[in-house]
Amino acid sequence: MASAELQGKYQKLAQEYSKLRAQNQVLKKGVVDEQANSAALKEQLKMKDQSLRKLQQEMDSLTFRNLQLAKRVELLQDELALSEPRGKKNKKSGESSSQLSQEQKSVFDEDLQKKIEENERLHIQFFEADEQHKHVEAELRSRLATLEMETAQHQAVVDGLTRKYMETIEKLQNDKAKLEVKSQTLEKEAKECRLRTEECQLQLKNLHEDLSSRLEESLSIISEKVPFNDTKYSRYNALNVPVHNRRHQLKMRDIAGQALAFVQDLVKGLLNFHTYTEQRIQIFPVDSAIDTISPLNQKFSQYLHENASYVRPLEEGMLHLFESITEDTVTVLETTVKLKTFSEHLTSYICFLRKILPYQLKSLEEECEASLCTSALRARNLELSQDMKKMTAVFEKLQTYIGLLALPSTEPDGLLRTNYSSVLTNVGAALHGFHDVMKDISKHYSQKATIEHELPTATQKLITTNDCILSSVVALTNGAGKIASFFSNNVDYFIASLSYGPKTASGFISPLSAECMLQYKKKAAAYMKALRKVQQSLEKISKLEQEKEHWMLEAQLAKIKLEKENQRTADKLKSTSSGQAVGVAQEGTAVVTAAGQEDTSAKAVLEPVHSTSLAPDVDSREDLIRNHYMARIVELTSQLQLADSKSVHFYAECRALSRRLALAEKSKEALAEEMKVASQNISRLQDELTTTKRSYEDQLSMMSDHLCSMNETLSKQREEIDTLKMSSKGNSKKNKSR
Repeated sequence: MASAELQGKYQKLAQEYSKLRAQNQVLKKGVVDEQANSAALKEQLKMKDQSLRKLQQEMDSLTFRNLQLAKRVELLQDELALSEPRGKKNKKSGESSSQLSQEQKSVFDEDLQKKIEENERLHIQFFEADEQHKHVEAELRSRLATLEMETAQHQAVVDGLTRKYMETIEKLQNDKAKLEVKSQTLEKEAKECRLRTEECQLQLKNLHEDLSSRLEESLSIISEKVPFNDTKYSRYNALNVPVHNRRHQLKMRDIAGQALAFVQDLVKGLLNFHTYTEQRIQIFPVDSAIDTISPLNQKFSQYLHENASYVRPLEEGMLHLFESITEDTVTVLETTVKLKTFSEHLTSYICFLRKILPYQLKSLEEECEASLCTSALRARNLELSQDMKKMTAVFEKLQTYIGLLALPSTEPDGLLRTNYSSVLTNVGAALHGFHDVMKDISKHYSQKATIEHELPTATQKLITTNDCILSSVVALTNGAGKIASFFSNNVDYFIASLSYGPKTASGFISPLSAECMLQYKKKAAAYMKALRKVQQSLEKISKLEQEKEHWMLEAQLAKIKLEKENQRTADKLKSTSSGQAVGVAQEGTAVVTAAGQEDTSAKAVLEPVHSTSLAPDVDSREDLIRNHYMARIVELTSQLQLADSKSVHFYAECRALSRRLALAEKSKEALAEEMKVASQNISRLQDELTTTKRSYEDQLSMMSDHLCSMNETLSKQREEIDTLKMSSKGNSKKNKSR
């Protein structure tokens, strides 16, 4: 029980550990994905930073260019202001230079117009870059919020796993403490068992010496007193009635009952499979309610309709076999006559399978030739064809071996006893083969039904029928697996029980001798009942004899008392006076009369006692002494028999105790090994837990550092964006003022 509990606990721990490892893999994958995403975000930030630097450089160059233009405009305005007063003084010279100034002004106007256009273009580029930067900033903010949320979720998962690991460690430590306590208890019990074993060995040695002496005495008595040996000829010895083994018969009946239940499940599954197959033929590939089905399927349906007359006898044959195994019989292959009937019913069913197999294969070919049959459905039909052939072959193989097992009950030389074990082993192999074939049929038919349900012409009737066939195939698969496991678990007992038969002989020679043995067994049982009745009668007679002797002694004592009383009365009569003598005499006469009447009644009731009571005192004393010693001898004989039975019981108990001690030693060693393995598993789990915990902590620290760096980068970008905005606003204001 302790080993089973430990195995169950460690299986649960292994399952939890596998789940945690799977979760760990998922978390590792998530962390790797987040690292990849963070790297991609870093690259994006780097690219944006580079673009911002380029824009900043362009902005600086534009600002410098604007300052140069502003200075040039101021210089031009100053020159224009200086040229106006000079024009007043020198009108003549102004007229000559007006043309030159006009040309310069036009050049300056063109240059200024170009600069204005370039400034507008730069403003548009800056506005677009600002909008793009805002969009990127919004995306990065949403991505940052998502990453923070995922980080919180991962942190919650890691906290839950850490808590679960701590609970598992605590539970394992508690289990370890319990196992240590249990180990100490087992050690104490082992010490006690050793002490008891030593005592039992001493007692066993004494008993062995006693039994050896008694065996030698018994052998000498047998050699001197037994006149003949009736076990010389094996063919006559086979007629001897074996010792009745009630436990063996009850176990065989229990096994037969389990086999009957499994056969009933198989019969039910086979009936459903054949019946639903018949219904399927009526609706696919052609529905008989709409159109006429092919002659092949009509014949196949007709044969399938007869399946009950071949399948039901299997259950009936197994039921008759179960009823033939009773507590009073001897169950070996030579006496199981009903196994031949079951074999005949199985042969009849195999003939039915052979008859329907060609029609079944042709029906599947007809389905493959239909217009709506796909390549996948055609492949499933071919696989089912092969499975049906295998199923028929497995049933034929199983019937062959069951027929061989039925031969010893009908034909003496049909099967040698040396081949019984190999035939039983082959029966188990055939049952496992039947289970494998049914698993293949279940798998292929499930795939076939799935493909047919996807067809456009699939009706609800076809879907329901396919589901029914699939359920019957699953039931047959489960039944075949159960009966195969059942036979494998009991095949060793079947092989060992074949030697159950007459002692000091090779077994039952022929079914006729087995039948004679069963008749002798019934006669022996009747004879034992008669002996028991005789024994009861003898015990009753001895009890009545003892009561008779008791009442004889009581009568003798009463007679002696009466004689003494009469003598005393006569003495009183002689010693009394004459006047009183008359009354006393009358009184004595009455007493004597009453005593005479008592004696007469005692004679009437105890006539045989009266005849023995008249014997002399010497004879009665010798009888009493003889009876006393006979009773004492009987008592000592019964005590000796009781002591013999107690010694045999004590010897059996000593053997059982020694076996229990050996089993206890083995279980102790197994538990020690299990504890060692458990401690190793606990240490391994603790190491893996610490390793996983450290890896999670490292990953969390890396993620936190990464998030901190991302936050710093984003803050720097926000500052740069704010400075760019301020500078762009200042430039725009200057341009507007200009």
